[in-house]
Amino acid sequence: MLPWWELSFYLCASLGFHLYSFYEVYKASREHEEELDRQFDLEIGTLFGGLKKDPNDFEWSFWMEWGKQRLVRFLFGHMVVSQMANVLARKHRPWILGAYGMWASWCVLGAQGTAIIFLHTLISFCVAQLRSLALTWLCSLFLLSTLRLQDVEEVKRGWYQTENEYYLLQFTLTVRCLYYTSFSLEFCWQQMPNGHSFYSFPWLVAYVFYYPVFHNGPILSFPEFIAKVQQQEYCSLKSNLSAFAVGLGRLLCYWWLAELMVHLMYMHAIYSSASLLKAVSCWTLGGLALAHVLFFYLKYLVLFGVPALLMRLDGLTPPPLPRCVSTMFSFTGMWRYFDVGLHDFLIRYVYIPVGGSQHGLLGTLFSTAVTFAFVSFWHGGYDYLWCWAALNWLGVTVENVVQRLVRTPCIQDSIQFLSPQARRRFHAALASCSTSMLILSNLVFLGGSQVGKIYWNRIFIQGWPYVTLSVLGFLYCYSHVGIAWSQTYSVD
Repeated sequence: MLPWWELSFYLCASLGFHLYSFYEVYKASREHEEELDRQFDLEIGTLFGGLKKDPNDFEWSFWMEWGKQRLVRFLFGHMVVSQMANVLARKHRPWILGAYGMWASWCVLGAQGTAIIFLHTLISFCVAQLRSLALTWLCSLFLLSTLRLQDVEEVKRGWYQTENEYYLLQFTLTVRCLYYTSFSLEFCWQQMPNGHSFYSFPWLVAYVFYYPVFHNGPILSFPEFIAKVQQQEYCSLKSNLSAFAVGLGRLLCYWWLAELMVHLMYMHAIYSSASLLKAVSCWTLGGLALAHVLFFYLKYLVLFGVPALLMRLDGLTPPPLPRCVSTMFSFTGMWRYFDVGLHDFLIRYVYIPVGGSQHGLLGTLFSTAVTFAFVSFWHGGYDYLWCWAALNWLGVTVENVVQRLVRTPCIQDSIQFLSPQARRRFHAALASCSTSMLILSNLVFLGGSQVGKIYWNRIFIQGWPYVTLSVLGFLYCYSHVGIAWSQTYSVD
């Protein structure tokens, strides 16, 4: 729709902004390396010529450490067992994989950890027999809330020798909550009497203990799980291994890029130092924001890519991997395309049952608010998460209101005189404002409320008008690239 030279300019400008701002972050990291090393214990890396590594992203360090210790071995074991079952006992493969998942859980989380997961699953199944959606949700929320009770936390900590083992159980229970909730809600929606063999406790156990997604997701609803399991399509071992090799090569590239980022740019350590974050240049501040959200994207390409690879080998269709955050230009798009499994869960089990968009603007506002409240509570319910959820609710609401206004006859009559190119530029201008708030909300989620306040003050208060308008100008270029990508992505 835009001239090729104009879109090429926006693409080159976006790449240039990324590279130069990353260079500024690199310079700041080298300049303050000794100070950051004293405060945050940078690790001596072995991958890139002895460069020190920023280990302060807890999630990345946590999963990489667990991967090296045990998880890779058990995921590889799942792949071997699955392929053997596919050849020797294909009809019984769901039960074989469920049994393997329980055994792997026992080895990694211990008898107590596996028992508490099984107990949560059993309680949810028993409550679902009452076929009450309200009771099912109350049960799931109650079980989720027990993860934050101090007395319960102390008991679970006593089961393990290290904090990392306790945190692995917490992460697993949090993700398993969405799985048994999906089963229980689907069970409540079934017509009585149904007697469908898939809505039984053995199938629930096979679903909850399916190991590739056991500890960290992604989220796969029970109907999607069953639809693929019952197809029982046969794929040759040779074709499976070929697809596995290609996928593994791609994952290693994502992992290498993520590791390169934490070796060259100490973004997480700088975010942990409020005084340093307030002192760095505006270019460095912008580069830190871009680097932080792009690292988050690469991290989940790896964390979701590994289970997705194994799911494809098992004949399941995993949720699409996250879309690059540099092509995101709206709150709605971020939620729809980053964690697709979580988005689908929220739409199917929270947003639509509460009312969705079927009850006018106020009903939509209420349904969206309930959805984001649940997301915040599921992630932990901390103060900064409620702030993040409120920003996202506000962003999605404003975008929906603007879309409704644009569709009104009055506005349609006003913009019909604009050329398609002018409408695209106007869209990008609006999207740049939305993108600035989207990045701010993501920084609150990734770095906490203090990081969000520092960015708000430096960019929008102290930086007005030059820094603010410069940022919006940069994001205007990003938005053009994102809109073009989105059109190509939707066609594909």
